[in-house]
Amino acid sequence: MTEPNLVLTRLAGDESAAHLLVLGPSLGTGVAGLWSDCAKLLPPDWQVVGWDLPGHGASPPATHAFTVDELAAAVRTRSAELAAGRRAAYAGVSLGGAVGFTLALEPGPFDAIVTLASAPRIGTPEGWRERAAYVRRAGTAAMVEGSATRWFAPGFFARDPVTGCGLLLALQHVDDASYALACEALATYDVRDRLTSAKVPPLVAGGAHDTVVTPDQVDVVLDGVAHLPPAEDPAATARLLTTHLSGEQR
Repeated sequence: MTEPNLVLTRLAGDESAAHLLVLGPSLGTGVAGLWSDCAKLLPPDWQVVGWDLPGHGASPPATHAFTVDELAAAVRTRSAELAAGRRAAYAGVSLGGAVGFTLALEPGPFDAIVTLASAPRIGTPEGWRERAAYVRRAGTAAMVEGSATRWFAPGFFARDPVTGCGLLLALQHVDDASYALACEALATYDVRDRLTSAKVPPLVAGGAHDTVVTPDQVDVVLDGVAHLPPAEDPAATARLLTTHLSGEQR
């Protein structure tokens, strides 16, 4: 197994904090753009760090194919180093949530996991392979219109055009090949038959307007949001994480 090169970014707190929270991004987003507003609302005794997918945000482009298992292994390794004996938790969105489901099987330093807008399998292998081929031909800029529809609940752009436009602009700068390889990782991702042996059962949450991971697939439904809860409603997402993770880490 070759672990991808993932860059971690500090979003809140520092090494003196009692707890570590590691955050994962969705496909097509940088972790800072997706999570920064939410991270500011989390408890001050948490160090909050996010990782970026290959070719997204601060991470360099992928140099070879990777799987969700390999992403999880890289997150596990880097987080164990960063935790340095502290209690650690994980939360991820969409593909970052798929990493969370995978970490639940072998959690390493994590004693609590939250997945947002994610599922043990997302979409279909054929759909992801078709998207990978399309992005290799047309580039990530061609994904903007469809992503705007999938990512955000109705009315979000009227409420917060700065956040919405910022995320869509960042999508256009994602490395095309890395995005396609992430799609292919999702094509082979399926942990449905393995979750009964999860060592840290995750809290599974999602948006009421999500058409990718629909409300019937999650345990906790967040009103007024679709596929990117931390960006669409940072306060509600922060409350969910604070309530769940504080209870898990007593």
